[in-house]
Amino acid sequence: MDLIARQVVEGFITGMHRSPFHGFSVEFAEHRHYNPGESTRFIDWKLYGRTEKLFNKRFEEETNLKAHLIIDTSSSMFFPYRQGSIQNKLFFSVYAAAALIRLLRKQRDAAGLTLFSDEIHLSTPARLNSLHQQLLYNNLTRLLEDAKDHKNKNPLNRVTHAAESLHQMAEFFPRRSLVILFSDLFDQGDPGELFSALEHFRFNRHELVIFHIKDHRLEEEFDLPARPHRFIDMETGQVERLNPEEIRTAYRKKIADYFSEIRLRCGQYQIDLNEVDVKDDFREVLLPFLIKRQRMF
Repeated sequence: MDLIARQVVEGFITGMHRSPFHGFSVEFAEHRHYNPGESTRFIDWKLYGRTEKLFNKRFEEETNLKAHLIIDTSSSMFFPYRQGSIQNKLFFSVYAAAALIRLLRKQRDAAGLTLFSDEIHLSTPARLNSLHQQLLYNNLTRLLEDAKDHKNKNPLNRVTHAAESLHQMAEFFPRRSLVILFSDLFDQGDPGELFSALEHFRFNRHELVIFHIKDHRLEEEFDLPARPHRFIDMETGQVERLNPEEIRTAYRKKIADYFSEIRLRCGQYQIDLNEVDVKDDFREVLLPFLIKRQRMF
């Protein structure tokens, strides 16, 4: 895991002179008068509403950014599920997270790791030292090994209750953390509860980045041959037998409406949403994301 992360980071971060995460590790210190001609970016508009005078916010740098990487390990993250195959949503998430951990350490920023499905299975604090980095890599490696060990560990029938777990994380992560979530955003509960949990991060002043991971061909286009299939819910084990052609139009509309709702809510809550096709190379996904983060600051 360390070798893979090093190769990825050294390959595409070389030449990026500024931190792609710059701007998250600052805390408000005091006000000062706004001078005409300055950027309006840091004007305190709430104070202007009370005083009708323009003031800029001044900030002081913290020692390190605290970043928390969250990976959804529920059964739906093993899709597309083929024994021996590693090209699924979970493996994509693990490799991408490993690269980001490496990048954060190069910038002397602290990283923590949280794994959840129906409950929180692992949560480490955000730390900077090399021993902690190896601990994170060991946990990611163990996650992949357990996923491949089908004889002793069954990755199926592990449901997602994301909303409850995310609410807990939003509370116990230190304020103004950078939170990076890898998930397909499928939840067994009420979708409204999931969106409420995402809003909870913003309410507690966390900067939330979501990698929404999906298989575009199968999950969005429902591109399956027009013949009878047996569909198995990976989380509940429920089985349905039907011809994809009979429900394709209705299915596409329902899934498109759900994904559109996710985009709308993320826009409302100022959440950085990155939609990812599991067939993409994770290097090609991370590089545009990092370049976009640089341009924001």
